[in-house]
This record gives sequence, C-alpha cells and structure tokens, in this order.
Amino acid sequence: MDKVARLASKHWIVALVLFSIYGIQVCPFLEAQTPLQLLLPIVLGFMFTLLLRRIFCLRIERKAKELQVAAQFKLDLALFMFISVIVVTYNSLMFEPPWESNLKVIMGLSALGFYIAADLALLKEWQIALELEKTQQHLAIQAQGFAVGKKFSAFAISSAFVLAGIIFLVINKDLEWLVMVGSERYPLPLAQRYIVTELAFVLAVVMAYVIRVIFSYSRNLQRLLENQNNSLAMVQNGQLDTQVTVSSNDEFGIIAQRTNTMISSLQRSTHSLHQTRDIAIHSLASLAETRDNETGAHILRTQYYVKALAEELKHQPGFVELLTEQNIELIYKSAPLHDIGKVGIPDAILLKPGKLDDEQWLVMRQHPQIGANALAEAERHFGSEDAAFLQFAKEIALSHHEKWDGSGYPHGSVGSDIPLSARLMALADVYDALISKRVYKPAFSHEKAKQIILEGKGKHFDPAVVEAFCRCEQQFVEIAAQYQDKPGQAA
Repeated sequence: MDKVARLASKHWIVALVLFSIYGIQVCPFLEAQTPLQLLLPIVLGFMFTLLLRRIFCLRIERKAKELQVAAQFKLDLALFMFISVIVVTYNSLMFEPPWESNLKVIMGLSALGFYIAADLALLKEWQIALELEKTQQHLAIQAQGFAVGKKFSAFAISSAFVLAGIIFLVINKDLEWLVMVGSERYPLPLAQRYIVTELAFVLAVVMAYVIRVIFSYSRNLQRLLENQNNSLAMVQNGQLDTQVTVSSNDEFGIIAQRTNTMISSLQRSTHSLHQTRDIAIHSLASLAETRDNETGAHILRTQYYVKALAEELKHQPGFVELLTEQNIELIYKSAPLHDIGKVGIPDAILLKPGKLDDEQWLVMRQHPQIGANALAEAERHFGSEDAAFLQFAKEIALSHHEKWDGSGYPHGSVGSDIPLSARLMALADVYDALISKRVYKPAFSHEKAKQIILEGKGKHFDPAVVEAFCRCEQQFVEIAAQYQDKPGQAA
C-alpha cells in the first residue's frame, strides 16, 4: 500500500469519528437515535467507499500522470458525497427525519470530503513529483491547467462557505435546543458553556483541516521552488546538464518548462562557443605545426598526456583546488598551443636539420615568450573571464621549458613558481620527444623514456608530477599507441 492509500485509510477513520460526534452535536434528530442506529449507516458507508476507493484508484493509476491528481480529488470528494447519500437514504427509509437533518448530514460529509480530497491530492502530487525526478521525466503541460491563483481562491472561498454553513447549522440547532430543551433542563450559564463547546469543536475541526491542507500545499510549493532554485544554481555555476522537473500543471510547471527551454538554449550557445574556441585552438596549433617538424599526432599525444597527469593528481594534497574538473578541461584544451610561439622563429633556425649554434639557440629560446605575448594580447582584448582558456594557454606557452631546479628558460623559474599547467606540459612534451623518432635520434622505448624522466625528478620535473606519471604510465603507453605517427612521418 502506498503513502496515499495509507493516508486515505487514516483520513477515513478520523472522519468516521468526527462525523459521529458532529451528528450528535449538530443534529437533534441524530442525537435522538441509539448508538447502533446512528453508527450503522455511517460505518457501513465509510467501509464501502474505502473499498470502492481502492478499486477506482487502480483505474486512476492507468491514466496519464497529468490527469491523476485531479481525478483522485474528484473521486475522494465524490465518495464522501456518496457516504452522505447512503446515510440520508438509510435515515429517510427508517426514521423519516426532517429535511434540515439531511441537509446537515450532506453539509458535514461534503466539508470533510473537500478537505480530505485536497490533502490526498496534494500528497499524490508530491508522489508524482518524486517519481518524475527519479526517472527524469516531465509532465506534459496542458493549456487548461488550474492556475495557482484560482486554486487559492477556490480553497479560500470553499473554506469560507464551509465554515459559515456549519456554524450557521450549529447556531440554529443550539437556538432550537435552548428554546425547546435547554431552558427547562439546564441553567443558562451551563447551556452557554455547551453551546460554546460545540462551536469550539466545529471550529477546531475545520481549522485543523485547513491548516493540514495549507501545510501540505506549502510542502509541495517548497519542493517546486527548491527544485527550480537548485537547477538555477547549477546553471549559475556553469553546470548546464540539468533540468527542472515539470511536476505541476500550473504556473510553476510553465516556469519549469520555460526554464528548461532556457537551459537548453544556453547549452546550445555554450556548445557553439566551445566549438569556436576549439576550432581556434586547433587552427593556431595547426599553424604552428606547418612551420615545424612536429606532427599533429604529437599535439594530440601531449594533450592527452597532460590530461592523464592532471586526473591522477587532482585528488592529491595541494592539487585539489587547482585541478578542478573545469580547470583540467581548460588545461587539456589549451595544451596544443604550447609551441605557438614557434611561428615567430625564422625558418632557417626552426627547420635546421643539424644542431643549433649558440646564437641560433638564443633565438630559438625566445619562442615561449613570443607565444605568451601573443596569447596575452588576445587576453587583453577578450578578457580572461570570456576566454578562460587563454590564461592556461599563456602559462603553458611561456613556462613549459622551465625546469624544477631553475635551469630552464626563458626566465629560470624555480619549483612551484612554475605554473602547474606548465609543469604538466613539461613532462608530457619531454616524454613524447623521447619516444618519438627525430632526425637526430631514434625513438626510445617507454622504459628508456621512463628512466630518463625518473633521473630528472626534482631537477627537470616536479617530483609530484613524476610520481603521478609513474602511477598512470600505462595510460601514456596506450595514448602513444593510439595516436602513432603515420609511417614515414617524424615528430
């Protein structure tokens, strides 16, 4: 039995007790009956309708979710009105009560039915929302959905009529009782206390149900707002893989639907911007490639080496804040630009097959600064927030030839003064150069390259980066195998 069915059973039991008390207190005709005469039609009516409810709810479950809440509300309200028909019919056949007694029965049961149906419908709405969130589905918003303002107005007006009608019936009964019975059997102060007690009972019941329904609606409303706010907070933080669950057929459902449309539009726009960024990076890297002996495979391999190292380091102390998922992605995307500065090196030096002399080597050592200057100029034009990858690209281009012990170039930076992105690139670039064939050397094996890198630990390379390399070296082997140079092509 689900939560709605369990709550319905509790409501039916409470309503049975309350209506029995209501009948005795509000209707002199019912008060005159024996307990068996009073309770028999009421108990039978409640038991029969509760059984009917379970049968009809099975049919409601087969309806579309958009229709289930309204269908259940109508069912529960109709069942309580059916109970009133059973009680009125029984009393009319057995005792011929006055018409006002029948009206009081119908009024009392209809009031209970209205509040109970509203509470159960709100719980049903809650359950549907939970199910939709788990399955990542949405309600199909219907044009004829019941507006939130209309819901509030309908509930407030109905509650006012219920309260006014029941109080009128109680006062009418008490005036009649006071004239016919009370003035003869009870002193006036005692009769007043009885009347006040009856009014307090009726008001307490009505207010309890009103508060119960308000609480249930507030719970559902809070869930809708939390769902909306959580999704918007994710979007604000750049996480666009989210959707607001459309779980109500009203303005909140429409807001959720339009929010999802907005998020989808942002996803498309962001994807387009990322594509533009990636195309620009690829184009610039390809431009540098055309002026060098390195291949596109070298660019791909070093890019994936850097990502593998970053993923291995991201949970290590001292790297958690630097290597967020977003930063790792930006470093990965920026890595191909590490040698962009080579476009500023003369061909005679860049393409020289032999060893460079001292003067030529000084010129070659300028390419990190040339690349960093070009990227810094782009950053000044577009801003680091609009093109966040430029910051990492600039770091990598400028510092990937720096060494941990300060013997690198162009600035001789030492240790952690070298940006982490550049320290990752330094190992990736050297490893790929070692395992790749050059005009001046054959390709080394992975084991030989690993030995050279271990020898450079604490000298050329950040010790933590070398340790990360040792933990993920199999990934390096797999990347190298996947993105091999084409036959006859030297990196």
